[in-house]
Amino acid sequence: MPQSDGGAGRQSNESGASAPGGAGRQSNKSGALTLVIGTRRYSSWSLRPYLALKAANAIFDEVEIALRQPTTGAAIAAHSPSGKVPVLRHGMHVVWDSLAICEYVAELFPEAGLWPQESRARSVARSVSAEMHAGFPTLRSACSMDMCVTTPLDDIPQALAAEIARIDALWADCRARFGQGGPFLFGAFTIADAMYAPVVSRITTYRLPISKAGRDYCDAVWALPAMIAWRDTACA
Repeated sequence: MPQSDGGAGRQSNESGASAPGGAGRQSNKSGALTLVIGTRRYSSWSLRPYLALKAANAIFDEVEIALRQPTTGAAIAAHSPSGKVPVLRHGMHVVWDSLAICEYVAELFPEAGLWPQESRARSVARSVSAEMHAGFPTLRSACSMDMCVTTPLDDIPQALAAEIARIDALWADCRARFGQGGPFLFGAFTIADAMYAPVVSRITTYRLPISKAGRDYCDAVWALPAMIAWRDTACA
């Protein structure tokens, strides 16, 4: 689910720094890649394909559109047929929506292993990614992403507590069944981890209650070089 509030664009070159399991930068395979994102501090949907591209060691440019500005709509419309961000441009080809972009990156760079290789693990990874894409409305509304502050949430509504419990259980199940060989949901970093990275940010910002295993997973995602780079730029 993309975001639609922003403003004037800022472009920078992204060189695809090393990611878990990566081994050098990858060519863009028939055209330049440009990821159009919203303000890093707030744009949870933009973070997801950014992490996927970084995990693929892709070379890509970036256009950042300031969110919550009067010029937002016009700035996004210049890049996005849906009027929302993120958007990936690959030469003349345009892909929008976070999960669709991640899927496209996985197909463009199959050697990156952005989905688990084993079919059952892959089906679960797709299921939990889709659940994140479509679900957890209370978490989204009550705990919007803000990478640059710490605001403990003392009063946790029942609906929010239920969603946090579901996420904690989902992570525990993935780690128990498929997490051997690495600190992420399916061992190595996958699109599923990219989809839940903004949840990690929310848990960190609002100090949401989670199990020890869940906290360990959050720590692994929070320490990703690409996550650190995103956060450092967002909060500079």
